[in-house]
Amino acid sequence: MTKDLYINSPLIQSRKMGKLIKSEVWLKMDFLQPSGSFKLRGISHACKQYIKEGAKEFISSSGGNAGMAVAYSGRLLNTPVTVVVPETTKKIAINMIKDEGANVIVNGRNWDEAHLHAKSLVNNKNKYIHPFDDPYLWEAYSWIINEIIQDGVIPDTIVLSVGGGGLLCGIAEGLKKNNLSQTSILAIETKGADSLHNANRKNNYIGIDNIASIATSLGTKKVARRAYELSKEKNIFCELVEDHDVVEALDSFLNDHRVLVEPACGASLVPLYKKNSFFKDKNNIVVIVCGGVGITMDQLNIWKKEYL
Repeated sequence: MTKDLYINSPLIQSRKMGKLIKSEVWLKMDFLQPSGSFKLRGISHACKQYIKEGAKEFISSSGGNAGMAVAYSGRLLNTPVTVVVPETTKKIAINMIKDEGANVIVNGRNWDEAHLHAKSLVNNKNKYIHPFDDPYLWEAYSWIINEIIQDGVIPDTIVLSVGGGGLLCGIAEGLKKNNLSQTSILAIETKGADSLHNANRKNNYIGIDNIASIATSLGTKKVARRAYELSKEKNIFCELVEDHDVVEALDSFLNDHRVLVEPACGASLVPLYKKNSFFKDKNNIVVIVCGGVGITMDQLNIWKKEYL
């Protein structure tokens, strides 16, 4: 199959967010990807490349969006998929991955342990699809910048969420390819899933001991080394947000745009709703609305009772 498995998602203007920060705000609506998140862009591209290199099966590790993207890609590419998920994975997520035809193995207390088990299954016939640390993923994410430019917007700032850092790596690559070195990136993590912030604070490529945030899709103990290296560049800025602000942003975004996204995506919405001073004198702000399958109305209501 030569056709892309992902879509060129719409870029829409948010008048409500724009009024909050007195600027032009654009939303890159990647929650509309067929698998439910931006992950499909990079993972489908990687899968196609590895098939060209001889892969007959895909192995991955994720209890959420990456697992869904690999399962979806494998189904459309007629390639078997096994996804190792940690014990904390919700049954609804496991069933969604199974519904795409993938084999699911539950192993490990967290993603890092599931990742190690998945790697142990790799042989000379299959290929491990990493959720975030792979140049093929970054290459495909870089094309998001091409789409934004084709839609007539030259961004002053890109706002995105950081988990393992794959999206950050790709967007930074896309800006460089398009000679947009003056465009800044505002990279957002939640407290409790702040592996990049922790590495920067200690000025050392290290991880965190555990994940303590509702934004579980951001929950990797250690970011990609490339993401850590990029975070040192002068146009990339990293900030932390609180879980209660994320829940508030999810609710506000649902009311403003009739779209329900998971906390990992909501993290990047917080600076807009909190009128972050970072946006002063910025004219065109693009937010990557990365989506995510780990959310329902029932779950949002539970979080609202707990945090708001």
